[in-house]
Amino acid sequence: MDNILWFSQIGKEDVGKVGGKGANLGEMAGAGFPVPNGFCTTSEAYFAFIKANGIDKAIARITQNLDVQGTDKLNAASDEIKALILSARVPDSLRSDIIKAYNKLCGVDVMPSESEEKYVAVRSSATAEDLPEASFAGQQETYLNIKGGDNVVKAVQMCWASLFGSRAIYYRQEKGFDHLKVGLAAVVQEMVQSEKAGVMFTSDPITNDPNRIGIEAAYGLGEIVVSGSITPDSYTVKKDTLEIIEKNIAKQTWMITKINGKNEHVNIKNEMQEKQKLTENEVVELAKYGKEIEKHYGWPQDIEWAVSRGEIFIVQSRPITTLKKGGGETVAESATSVANAEMILRGVGASPGVAVGKVKLIPTAKDIDKMEKGEILVTEMTSPDYVPAMKKAAAIVTNAGGATCHAAIVSRELGVPCIVGTKNATEVLHTGDLITVDAKMGVVYRGKVDIAVAKKPEAGVMVSAPVITGTKIYVNLGEPELAEKTAALAVDGVGLFRAEFMIAGIGLHPRKAIEEHKEQEYTDKLAEGMRQICTAFYPRPVVYRATDFKTNEYRNLQGGEKYEPKEENPMMGYRGCARYTTEPDAFKLEVDAIRKVREVYGLKNLWLMIPMVRTIDELRGVKKLLEQFGLKRNFDFKLWIMVEVPSTIFLAEEFCQEG
Repeated sequence: MDNILWFSQIGKEDVGKVGGKGANLGEMAGAGFPVPNGFCTTSEAYFAFIKANGIDKAIARITQNLDVQGTDKLNAASDEIKALILSARVPDSLRSDIIKAYNKLCGVDVMPSESEEKYVAVRSSATAEDLPEASFAGQQETYLNIKGGDNVVKAVQMCWASLFGSRAIYYRQEKGFDHLKVGLAAVVQEMVQSEKAGVMFTSDPITNDPNRIGIEAAYGLGEIVVSGSITPDSYTVKKDTLEIIEKNIAKQTWMITKINGKNEHVNIKNEMQEKQKLTENEVVELAKYGKEIEKHYGWPQDIEWAVSRGEIFIVQSRPITTLKKGGGETVAESATSVANAEMILRGVGASPGVAVGKVKLIPTAKDIDKMEKGEILVTEMTSPDYVPAMKKAAAIVTNAGGATCHAAIVSRELGVPCIVGTKNATEVLHTGDLITVDAKMGVVYRGKVDIAVAKKPEAGVMVSAPVITGTKIYVNLGEPELAEKTAALAVDGVGLFRAEFMIAGIGLHPRKAIEEHKEQEYTDKLAEGMRQICTAFYPRPVVYRATDFKTNEYRNLQGGEKYEPKEENPMMGYRGCARYTTEPDAFKLEVDAIRKVREVYGLKNLWLMIPMVRTIDELRGVKKLLEQFGLKRNFDFKLWIMVEVPSTIFLAEEFCQEG
């Protein structure tokens, strides 16, 4: 039995011994690609460890008839098995083999000195020889910057324990897999302390163009590119000629790098922030590796890479899982029509789609009445007051914002193409300009450009099995008109039902409604919107967030200037919870609407969330008002608060006790 296999001894056929990750790294190393050196502990070693300590019998006992739908029982089973694995003794022969292999990786035959010890990554690589269709991605752990033979043994043992994390047990139990037939190999690989890193796609994953290689790069460790924490440089290379046909250099103000064995956030010097991350030669060299790796595997690849001391390393390669097998119209097929077009803006594609229309500049929310249906809304940034105009827009383009800003969220809900973060759209574009918005690519063209919209592939090549999770998934929603469409999704309910969109649609300040004796009309309109969403999602919960308009947003409602002060900082001013206790008659309009939906329509799935709660006393005041207005928290009416200011974190225990 082999406890250890070096990358040089492993190929893609060894998945049963070292898992998919280990087999893939060995395959690339054997093919001559610059993979950081390393070795794997085998699944045989894991099974021997489990059997030697009698843990296999305990696993069978603990998991027999386990109800994985019961979170407490599942977590208890997970904790018990992991504790057994972590407290068990690693057989002397296996411990010795791991330490010897680590010493060899450090370049010595005996125990290395501290200066000779290398940092390694220890990654889990699950395997099930009799279950080729199983996917264990993301269920086990990875440990970075491990140093010293004994610490490597501990990290391997922690990887073994992670095979029995709650999510992993849940997945196998739901799939009917035998826990005792799933093994775990540990990949021990020399850490690459990268000065720059990123990802590379050997075929454009958006357009399906097989002759375009896309490369993204950033300073520091590559995890910030993979996670989307920053906007990376992007380079496009023609695969056949290796010509760099496009590059976009992004400003990067911080990076992640290793300091004293830990990954730390570090600010980047001002003079380096806007520089191109990769040299032209590095871009071309990466593209060459991309071509060769794709040729080796016979399928387009998603590759992670790193550059350390001027040397390129391939950290991981896997098939691109979203490409069509063949045929069908794609954006690439209309490239000739785009080639001669004048690109005038680039930003972040926040809601995909293509639209052609005339620009309408909307400087402030007071100008939304100027918006005509089918025009392209261009502004600095949207707010809830803009929603009526956004509904009319063929597309939306903003100067500021990212993928989670108001314009992005609402445009996705409305199904309207949207590009955010262009920086200067309001300067470049003018009312009446004819433009084409390609929000999939994040590009605005002058005039009308013929862009074909890609058809959805009938048969995508999906490498991984469906993910099963015990986590509840709630959607954000503000438009009652979208309730039926959204409720058809595989979600567990609405976690944030925004009041602001409905109130902006009503257009009347609540105090003016009271002054004009229109309370019932106001309440009925709110209740109707609530009813639509609660009906569509019933019996799934719908969490309605009470109005969270800031004073400057309330001022834009009819009659608002009479009632609202001018604040220097409305964001942290008179809003949310404090407002309800100060103006209970206005708050009562919303509470009456909630009661109507729950008591008249019988939709008990409507709950309430209070925003901008700053103190315990504020929460007590709102709870007291709710009871006065006929709403009290109980088994079928839950009261939530938003956690959005530091005090709710620092006083979390007190807030929980207050209930």
